[in-house]
Amino acid sequence: MTTRTIAFGIPGDLNAPTGGYVYARRIMAEWTKAGVPHRVIKLPGAYPNPTHANLNATAMALALADAPLLIDGLAYGAFSEVVAKAVGWRTTVLLHHPLCDETGLSDEAAAAAFGRERIALSKAAHVVVTSPLTARDLTARFGVDPDKITVAEPGLDRAEPAPLAGNPPVITAVGSVTPRKGYADLVTALATCADIPWRCEIIGALDRDADEAAKIQALIATHALTDRITLRGALTAEQMSEAYANADLLAAPSLHEGYGMAVTEAMAHGLPVIAANAGALPETAPVARFVPPADAGALAAALREILTDPALRKSMGAQSLAHARTRPDWQDTARRVAGSMGVTM
Repeated sequence: MTTRTIAFGIPGDLNAPTGGYVYARRIMAEWTKAGVPHRVIKLPGAYPNPTHANLNATAMALALADAPLLIDGLAYGAFSEVVAKAVGWRTTVLLHHPLCDETGLSDEAAAAAFGRERIALSKAAHVVVTSPLTARDLTARFGVDPDKITVAEPGLDRAEPAPLAGNPPVITAVGSVTPRKGYADLVTALATCADIPWRCEIIGALDRDADEAAKIQALIATHALTDRITLRGALTAEQMSEAYANADLLAAPSLHEGYGMAVTEAMAHGLPVIAANAGALPETAPVARFVPPADAGALAAALREILTDPALRKSMGAQSLAHARTRPDWQDTARRVAGSMGVTM
């Protein structure tokens, strides 16, 4: 085992419950178990939209690192020459999905984000991505040499399968309330299924996009579904396990996912999955029922079919569980990330 220390630059709150932060925490927990030296360099939480003051603070923090740098893509894609002059671009990047693909950006903002990220990624020493789809995208669209890319898919813990015995059945959707998650389509679809029994829990941070959270709350009220759809906010890991255990179906109507950790976690609990045919989801969850993204009608039809057929839910759940048990564990993921930096564990 090497004694090189990994300096991991992470913007914002490392304890946040979103998938990217969960990934960071889990690989560092495995490094700790294996005795791989590492430390966190806390970067400003304003990324991916830093101010000049944020960039200056980042440059100062990274200049003092004196260690191999691993930088979260949420920050790296927004770096400027201010940071480059202080530490150079020769770092390893952990990229979950390109910043320019975030839903809700204007065409001008998306183009600017793409330009910055393309330059930054071309200068990285190595890029770690969480899905084969993102690896292909970086080569085709951003011109990144495939020899500079390592795929380290999120690990997956084994879990007891949910009984799928809800009465009424419980639909769970997991992820921060942002436009990219497609919750407006989910609420609209559920409104057309109001004649059949179900409850829905949307689990995810409500403060990532306050306008979107307010929009979803208003849409729920407009359709008179406030007693059937609950916005639970972010939950702890223990609470999430309980939520999966009490669920009967996962809905993932995201408009884009670089991987989709919530989907594989739900599958590990034996939940049937309805997902948008978008981003990496078809590769992440090949046994899911897929619908076109942003198509509330198709989503409603799939929901109605599965909600009204307990045997189908059981069959799909069994397929989910079987697929989940083929996925890598977190030790393997952590080993791949460390190895991309020449660090063995």
